Amino acid sequence: MSRYAKDTQVTTFQSRAEIEQTLQRYGADGFIYGSEGDRALVGFRMRGRQVKFILPLPDRTAREFTHTPGRNLKRSSEQAAAEWEKACRQRWRALTLVIKAKLEAVESGITEFEDEFLAHIVLPDGQTVGSWAKPQIEDAYSTGNMPKLLPDYSRGR
Repeated sequence: MSRYAKDTQVTTFQSRAEIEQTLQRYGADGFIYGSEGDRALVGFRMRGRQVKFILPLPDRTAREFTHTPGRNLKRSSEQAAAEWEKACRQRWRALTLVIKAKLEAVESGITEFEDEFLAHIVLPDGQTVGSWAKPQIEDAYSTGNMPKLLPDYSRGR
């Protein structure tokens, strides 16, 4: 299967700018992005919710960048860097597509905001619903017991 935008020439900067413009057009009233190590973060505030996407970036030292496919020849550091940048561009384009598709699905009435972005909504303790729910789902399937409801964060205020 072919990856979406695998040969894109759109820079990561252009994709980030497009994401920000798209979010503003659909009504976001806050936007941040940053990166650290092998991941990037895109966050925004919309409809009274904070949302964040963590974008895993490829490992610069991965063999897919340091060596050619097929003949497995070692690439120069410049060639390896170019292949890594190409993979980063692809991931940023894919994230741009995901965010646009979710926002348009909400705008068109196909789904609701919370349903579409649920896994990425930030809870009061800073984790996302998805990171909280994954172990709860695993536990429910393995034990047959339903997870506890979200804790009441309002008590500490």
